[in-house]
Amino acid sequence: MPHSLEIQILIMHTELLAHIKRFVSLTPEEEKIVKGYVHTQDVKYKELVLKSGQVCDAYYFVVKGVLRMYTLTDNGTEHIVQFAIDNWWMSDYTSFDTQKPSLFSIQALEPTTVIVIDKKVQEIIFQEVPKLERYFRLIFQRAYTATLMRVHFIFSSSGEARYHHFNNSFPEFVQRIPQYMLASYLGFTPEFLSKIRAKKI
Repeated sequence: MPHSLEIQILIMHTELLAHIKRFVSLTPEEEKIVKGYVHTQDVKYKELVLKSGQVCDAYYFVVKGVLRMYTLTDNGTEHIVQFAIDNWWMSDYTSFDTQKPSLFSIQALEPTTVIVIDKKVQEIIFQEVPKLERYFRLIFQRAYTATLMRVHFIFSSSGEARYHHFNNSFPEFVQRIPQYMLASYLGFTPEFLSKIRAKKI
């Protein structure tokens, strides 16, 4: 009989492989290779998986939980740039690629389980399963598009319109993210967000 930990890992691997196969097909042998190079990590509430000033050396696939990426201004103000929930990836890809210190921190907003691809095995996986390069290219394209759309809405839309768009597009985020953090991400104050929600927009 498999141990409960082995079953949990199997389930987590299944989640990752299912996500990959939404974009590229994998043979059973390729699935086995992927599972052999990734590992799982449990992240406690408020724990950092990346701290500003450190070099980012991993990609994180959220199996269950919530991560946020944020940066601090000189006066200590937080600016949230990204969230990730179940079946989303998060990393500071610039720091990962350049191996220079990150400007961002990545923190768990609830107990979170991630699957990790370390920098040291990335090229090995790509060599053994070339389809993964296409997979990550498609993932990065989507992330880049989402970032551009966020910038567009911040500069071209009212606060109410930004909230309305985000709430309609990502209702699961709105339910799981603290309201003051959602306000930071959308570019306005928690008080303004409270007024919007009071109007039930």
